[in-house]
Amino acid sequence: MKNSLFSLLAAVGFLAVSYTSAAQVVTPGINARQRNESARIRQGVATGELTRTEAARLKSREADIRQDKRAARADGVVTRDERQDIRKDEAKASRAIYRQKHDGQERPRAKR
Repeated sequence: MKNSLFSLLAAVGFLAVSYTSAAQVVTPGINARQRNESARIRQGVATGELTRTEAARLKSREADIRQDKRAARADGVVTRDERQDIRKDEAKASRAIYRQKHDGQERPRAKR
């Protein structure tokens, strides 16, 4: 009796955990864009198109977008309006990355 009760409780616990993990909100388009923007920033730093200050400012903006996404996902549902707000913020960040990479400033080279 004790073994079957334990097995039943373990199964219920497993189902509860798997149900809550399946209820996570998935935002694949937003995730892909975030990876792309991070790669653009890294590439800009590697080529010297972005100064350290510019890169830090752009990374901060990306962190703010990630926080907005976490807040939108907190209740288990990302509404159309929340998704639209995040996409607007991403579009602004993308334009900022482009502008900073093409503004003519270069990261100073190390002296030899």
